[in-house]
Amino acid sequence: MKRVLEEDLIYEILSVVEEIPEGCVSTYGQIAKLIGRDKNARLVGKVLSKAEYYGEYPCHRVVNHAGRLAPGWIEQGDLLRNEGITLKDETHVDLKKYQWEC
Repeated sequence: MKRVLEEDLIYEILSVVEEIPEGCVSTYGQIAKLIGRDKNARLVGKVLSKAEYYGEYPCHRVVNHAGRLAPGWIEQGDLLRNEGITLKDETHVDLKKYQWEC
């Protein structure tokens, strides 16, 4: 039974990520809050790190609370730039300008 609940949670997170519009970003914490788990931003990050096993989702649109891109994911910046998002520096998105207003 627990595994079913875990899969439901995974798909709940991924369904929110799927809603992030092109040209916008969200934070791990924002997604956690949207699914009613305010204190589970790290859980969101963990799920997104495994998202490729569940289909194609725009995980590149998710950054940390400071707008920092995921460490070690070199393509993330390119994917965001291709959507018209200008980075403040090599590793940060301007959340005031690009954060998803949901």
